[in-house]
Amino acid sequence: MEIGIVWLLRAAWIAGILPILLALLPFSRLSWYRRTILEFAKRGKILQSSSKKFTVPQKFFCHFYVWAVIWTALLLGTTWMYAYVSTPLISEPFNFPAITSQLTGGSSLFSWQKSHSSRREHRFLVWKAVFLLLLMEVQVLRRLYETIYTFNYSPSARMHFFGYLTGFFFYTAAPLSLCSNCIPEVYHFAANGIAQFIVEGKGQMLVVEVSLLDAVIPLANLGWRQWIGAALFFWGWIHQFRCHQILASLRVPGEQGAEYKIPHGDWFEIVSSPHYLAEIVIYGGLVVASGGEDLTIWLIFGFVVVNLALAAAETHRWYVRKFDNYPRNRFAIIPYIH
Repeated sequence: MEIGIVWLLRAAWIAGILPILLALLPFSRLSWYRRTILEFAKRGKILQSSSKKFTVPQKFFCHFYVWAVIWTALLLGTTWMYAYVSTPLISEPFNFPAITSQLTGGSSLFSWQKSHSSRREHRFLVWKAVFLLLLMEVQVLRRLYETIYTFNYSPSARMHFFGYLTGFFFYTAAPLSLCSNCIPEVYHFAANGIAQFIVEGKGQMLVVEVSLLDAVIPLANLGWRQWIGAALFFWGWIHQFRCHQILASLRVPGEQGAEYKIPHGDWFEIVSSPHYLAEIVIYGGLVVASGGEDLTIWLIFGFVVVNLALAAAETHRWYVRKFDNYPRNRFAIIPYIH
């Protein structure tokens, strides 16, 4: 089951990456294909207001962030409880009777050590999944807050319905991918608990006393890569929040006009879409925090990069066409790369 879920997720990410990657290739013969893909990706100011066919209001962003918060919280809570109950990240005492057996003629000391190491590795993977899901929840909670309280979407702002569905795909598959290596055990843990509750009732279930300290300490015992990844994540997280505030400040609350202004401040002085650059940094932080060894999480990162690179290039072209005085020293999304 584990292998099936992992490969299904990887296939889904690859299927999402390849069409966009093809559209990014600088071949003139692919211009028609590039235009088609861009029509699906356009939203807000770069989507013509007269073209409303197969579009939804841009404020519908809120829908998949509500879903993301609920879904990620469900995965986080279930995985955290499974980790707390079944795989505490502590040093196990040495099994002295087993050692005595090995020293007096037992033949499986190496096997016992290998099994012990394997259990510790599994515990580490589970707690790392908790850590990654916790970061993801922090991200989607902030994005939900921004869609409700920060952004003042124009009534005319639209996005393609395909882009709307893509948002639901991403915020379903991304949290699941972050814990895909342990999701089968987590699923069985949750299913068994629900079945026991249905059959025996609440009064017959084992009561688990949760110590907040014991539930948090294992996260602090993770490796240095997790904390470097978290630092990178929050670096991007803070800059994305600032850039979104700058974008939101360009439109006065209650203003109905479609007049756009050139944004300034923070990473806007370097690139045209710093909020996209910050998103790449955020998911790069998740890759580092994962240890950089999980192909599925690398594919999430690849999906984010190609999607945002395509959108940022079109946004940059729109700014240059729209404003004669647009700063020529700004890049599209990656500094010093045209």
